[in-house]
Amino acid sequence: MKLAKRLHLQHALKEWAIAIEALNQGDTIILLRKGGIRERGFQVEHSFVWLYPTYEHQKPHLLKPEYVSKVVSVESGWHPEQVTIKSCAEITDILAIDNIEQIEALQPYHIWNEQMIGDRLKWKPQKPLIVLLLKVYRLPQPQSIPYSNAYGGCKSWIELNLPIATDRLIPAIEDNQYNQKVVEIKTLLES
Repeated sequence: MKLAKRLHLQHALKEWAIAIEALNQGDTIILLRKGGIRERGFQVEHSFVWLYPTYEHQKPHLLKPEYVSKVVSVESGWHPEQVTIKSCAEITDILAIDNIEQIEALQPYHIWNEQMIGDRLKWKPQKPLIVLLLKVYRLPQPQSIPYSNAYGGCKSWIELNLPIATDRLIPAIEDNQYNQKVVEIKTLLES
């Protein structure tokens, strides 16, 4: 992908703030999705998106121990007046899995514990678990945007009210490291 052609971007993927932080730090390149409650299934609508942090449904007991203390707990219905956007991502690969062996093989590559994975598999069991591989780019300066009611609700995709410029992005991990992780993950899933 040529980032120079993408000067402004409005598409955003909503995800737990703790998961976005792990992506930003290069701790993971994986998101696991089945879609929001109001969605019929998870579909990738855009391959290059802002990562929009959510706080309301984060559950520390569903994370690996090293992430539990990093969760900001909030009351149901809470949202910040300002949302800080720190990064965007290119979704390079979309992999559908429903095989328990494949799911167990991915355990070292993401932030969720076995209970979370089990819960995800049980919810809408006829739908596969979608594995997104994301090449993350951080903004040199995080951008604060006002919260809008249009951003709320159990949905995966939103359009920001105003675009944010994508110039001077910094890769969360270098290309060769990212490519190596992609090969490792795909090899595990093909076994």
